[in-house]
Amino acid sequence: MIDPAAASGVAHGEPLVAFADALVGADDAALERAREELGALLGPAGLVDAAAVASNFERMVRIADGTGIPLDAPVRLVAADLTGELGIAHFGSAANTPAPTLPQRVLARVLQPFTRGLLRLVFRRARA
Repeated sequence: MIDPAAASGVAHGEPLVAFADALVGADDAALERAREELGALLGPAGLVDAAAVASNFERMVRIADGTGIPLDAPVRLVAADLTGELGIAHFGSAANTPAPTLPQRVLARVLQPFTRGLLRLVFRRARA
């Protein structure tokens, strides 16, 4: 999450975000505090699950960045506003994704108010 003040709606969301931030940070004391808090809330098995999920996401990002996987054109179009917001252009593999054409940029602006809803719909359909 970009904004830690934003409510995620996930149970124990704040401690999970603190744990995820500490995992990728350099502050060992913050990681220890986050690990203790999360372990107290979720128990040892829940802490292991949280660490596994965070590790899997980190692994996927490193693989995608290391292999230079470009964004597909439809994803690039629908997520144009999110890519800037998430700082995706700062990853090395972003150089492998072609810049959007003028018609694609215009269409992305038109779709921008619907982007988050479209992504939610895609996510729901993928889970079904």
